[in-house]
Amino acid sequence: MSKLAANRWKLDGFLLYAVIYLTFIYLPVLFLPLFSFNDSQFVTFPLKGFTFKWYEQMANNQGLIEALLSSVKIGVVVSILSTTLGVFAAKAVTRYYMPGRGPIVGIIMVPLVIPEIIMGIALLILISQAKIPLSLFTIGAGHMLLCVPFSMLVLISRMEGFDKSMEEAAQDLGETPWVTFWRVTFPLILPGVVASLLLTFTISFDEFVLAFFLSGTEPTLPVFIWSQLRFPDKLPGTLALGACILIASFFVVTFAEWFRRRGVQLKPKSGV
Repeated sequence: MSKLAANRWKLDGFLLYAVIYLTFIYLPVLFLPLFSFNDSQFVTFPLKGFTFKWYEQMANNQGLIEALLSSVKIGVVVSILSTTLGVFAAKAVTRYYMPGRGPIVGIIMVPLVIPEIIMGIALLILISQAKIPLSLFTIGAGHMLLCVPFSMLVLISRMEGFDKSMEEAAQDLGETPWVTFWRVTFPLILPGVVASLLLTFTISFDEFVLAFFLSGTEPTLPVFIWSQLRFPDKLPGTLALGACILIASFFVVTFAEWFRRRGVQLKPKSGV
């Protein structure tokens, strides 16, 4: 077998693997919007008919709307705070010498590898011992632990993508470090900042396990959806909501990745 034929065989093999993998992951998810238009409260084939009444039921569910607003509020606050912390942490890691940099970054990234149920139980015990009432604040604090590492990963890759000498040149011209950050560094890392905001918002908005353990009387949307699954007559409206979230999450994550890649492609080159 020639080298060209071997490479073509490998390429076809990888393509087949990718198709099978994506089908396995996304085909079950695609049934969610399909059944949200089914004129029956039972998730079965064949479909009984086409209807929008489940979307109307979703829009008229006051508890669902309140849970949605709670998730949006938490997601917005968490995304802003985690991205802010991620910017400064990424700048410290990429621009300054820190003794023990590797262990420090490793500790920050630990929430990415710890099972969320373990982290949720640990946080619940800590919050209970501290006599802090469960609320949207405790949910947001838990989500911060999860979102800051993601923000750091995005922003570290972005800050390593442009020449450090540009910041040094600005300071040599008399700018303070703070002005240099806002006039030189921040515009260059803006695509990464936007990507971090969108990604962390999506992670916080969709997160269930930590919200389940840390929520009080105000549930987030994923917790509310879980509670509705116990009632068969509520299932179709939940499917309609799930379809909306699926579509919105897809576009948010896709836009975030596109914006990040666009920033990488437009990064200034050394010596230019």
